[in-house]
Amino acid sequence: MKKVSVSGSRRENVGKKDAKALRRKGLVPCVVYGGKEQIQFSMPELSFRDIVYTPEACLIDLDVDGKKFNVVFQDAQFHPVTDKIIHCDFLEVIPNKPIKVEIPISVYGDSPGIIKGGKLLTKIRKLKVRGLSDDMPDKIDIDISSLDIGDSIKVNQMNVPNLEFLDYPNSVVVMVKMVRGAGADLLDEEEEEAEEAAAEEGESKEETSEE
Repeated sequence: MKKVSVSGSRRENVGKKDAKALRRKGLVPCVVYGGKEQIQFSMPELSFRDIVYTPEACLIDLDVDGKKFNVVFQDAQFHPVTDKIIHCDFLEVIPNKPIKVEIPISVYGDSPGIIKGGKLLTKIRKLKVRGLSDDMPDKIDIDISSLDIGDSIKVNQMNVPNLEFLDYPNSVVVMVKMVRGAGADLLDEEEEEAEEAAAEEGESKEETSEE
């Protein structure tokens, strides 16, 4: 995992009124838990650029009024209209203690199904995993070079050393779906082959009857 350093200030008061006041100043109320104590603090909105608005997972060096924490992003609440972050949760990372995080996927490879005109559908963009922080990757690479039209890759086919996947095992992560016109050439070829085989069989029967 890549590392990001951010800093925040401990909240003197906790409540809806205080939270609204912080948001008016461009700050986001936050909490870090999972360690010896739960810490309520706030961070500037811009601090989330490399935490939430990024395609990669990260470990975070958090400084709250001079006190250091190693944390990972857990959850964020967004305003229903402005889509701004209004609250964020962080989990403190404890050495040798497994953590649960969501790791984004990244596909690579040339899919035969896509070459034929199929469309790649991503059903799960982030996979839930459990493991030690040192074993967590920035992203989970998925090779689609073996996927033809109708093929898929499920959670139970994923394998990353030292990580346990927590999503439902039979859930589809990515699949190649046939779209209108996709595979038409292939179907035409199959039909032609079938017609040729039928014609050859008919000719063979005629020759036999003549004999």
